[in-house]
Amino acid sequence: MLNSITNFLNAILDFIPEIPLATWVNDFTDWLQDTFAFFFDPIKNQFGDFMDWTAEMLAEIPALILIIIVAVLAFFISGKRIGLPIFSIIGLWFIYNQGLWEDLMFTFSLVLVSSILSVIIGVPVGILMSKSKLAESIITPILDFMQTMPAFVYLLPAVLFLGIGMVPGIFASLIFATPPTVRFTNLGIRQVSKELVEASDAFGSTGSQKLFKVELPMAKSTIMAGINQTVMLSLSMVVIASMIGAPGLGREVLSALQRATVGPGFVAGMGIVILAIIIDRFTQNINKK
Repeated sequence: MLNSITNFLNAILDFIPEIPLATWVNDFTDWLQDTFAFFFDPIKNQFGDFMDWTAEMLAEIPALILIIIVAVLAFFISGKRIGLPIFSIIGLWFIYNQGLWEDLMFTFSLVLVSSILSVIIGVPVGILMSKSKLAESIITPILDFMQTMPAFVYLLPAVLFLGIGMVPGIFASLIFATPPTVRFTNLGIRQVSKELVEASDAFGSTGSQKLFKVELPMAKSTIMAGINQTVMLSLSMVVIASMIGAPGLGREVLSALQRATVGPGFVAGMGIVILAIIIDRFTQNINKK
């Protein structure tokens, strides 16, 4: 009896033809590539050249000078404490000593550019969400989708449209790292005291004056916390981005995994950790200021 019911249910399921979703996606992707080639090709070529130039220019700076600059900045940003400068000097010297300085510059370039783009996109979108409930209801599911979708899923379209190298790595980092800035900007502006907003309205402030002189300054700490998370998420993507040809410390980790060589992978991973700690402490101390 049970087998008969099972066969009947399976027959019902088999009656429905298979939905050719994969074919539709392939056709749509091919159409996008052909139609918007004029848009993707310049990004792939010119922006890729810009990223390579940025990393090479940073690598041209003598390591000792760059270490001193970072240490001096760390000294003043940390409130003239010596802990962060000493850690920065030792950590960056260790990376240089292990022959990973050029890889560090490529990784830093990827994190820097992707973080800047995330902030440029994320802060205005967060402001829009804070001003419009309709925009918030539309954008929130998109942010949820961006944060919950596995990174490997959007690596494929990144490679299809942008080739391999730094550019698709930045694209993947942008998708993964932008939501915190958007969410924290929206949250920070919504948490501004209503009395302050009403006082600015009472004094005849325009919308832009209220935004730039009241809401954004009061929400600065929250927004900076979102930017800190964005930078950290961008850095967490360097190993995944190496799978699509992005150079840097992540590629060394990936190569060590493929060859099952623990030592080089551990050293490259330590370099990523050191860079993450330095960037995290920098952004946190800027937020305190």
